[in-house]
Amino acid sequence: VIIGSLAISAILVFFIVPLTILFFIYLTNTLLLIYQRNNEVKADPLSDVWDSARKTIASFWDIYARIWHGYELHGVGNLPQGPGMLVYYHGAIPIDYLYFLSRLFLWKKRVCLSVADHFVFRLPGLKLLLGVTGVIPGTREACLVALKNGYLVSVSPGGVREALFSDESYQLMWGNRKGFAQVALEAKVPIIPMYTQNVREGYRMFKERRFFRQLYESTRLPFTPPYGGLPVKFRTYIGKPIPYDPNLTTEELVEKVCKGKFLFSFQTKTAVQALISKHQTIPGNIWKALLERFDKRRK
Repeated sequence: VIIGSLAISAILVFFIVPLTILFFIYLTNTLLLIYQRNNEVKADPLSDVWDSARKTIASFWDIYARIWHGYELHGVGNLPQGPGMLVYYHGAIPIDYLYFLSRLFLWKKRVCLSVADHFVFRLPGLKLLLGVTGVIPGTREACLVALKNGYLVSVSPGGVREALFSDESYQLMWGNRKGFAQVALEAKVPIIPMYTQNVREGYRMFKERRFFRQLYESTRLPFTPPYGGLPVKFRTYIGKPIPYDPNLTTEELVEKVCKGKFLFSFQTKTAVQALISKHQTIPGNIWKALLERFDKRRK
């Protein structure tokens, strides 16, 4: 009995916060369904008709972000007034990205459309929430339509693979993915890098990954369960945009985002990796991330 109780307690400690987040996500979708039925809303989920519901959702998640992670958002002024493509590092649980979407809507009343992996659209009971929050499939056509309609579009080139198999070293796992660069060039929009400090200290994956890696590569489904949920400090940094340049090839643009030089902090840093190098202790340290909640000098 004692051993069983300890085991259950350990499981709760490791997984209670991720499960709570999942519960809140489904609760949000349920509230949207109630709102839709009570108000007989039949409009497109991205239309202004849903703005009051979006504001309520954003306010809830922003309060959660402030209380649990002392969330801060920096560099909103770097976002273009018109369309653009945000490129970000994918944590084990992209709760930081949900915080960003919420605060962006509250501050600027802007909806940023989010490219999601195909498995997200298979999750039961989330269709309305995905529509209202602007989650779209990662096809070239869907992204081009969104950009040409004036939206910000966000993508994590590392995607689920980066979420599952990156770690506190914050290694980018983009592989040969260049689709985001091709779309940005075709749509003639800037690319804006984004990164959240301590996102790996808040939520992590288990170290033993060989089996889970083989399972993921064969099924493309994220079977590895995340754990954690410690109230570490989260700060999202938006870097300066890489402007559209018709002379750049797709490969050169990918290099600018991932490895090459781009206009940020004396033109010597690299895009997403520059944000990580500038704002993140590597390897990540959970105790330091917790103590940063009380570091007033960084505000």
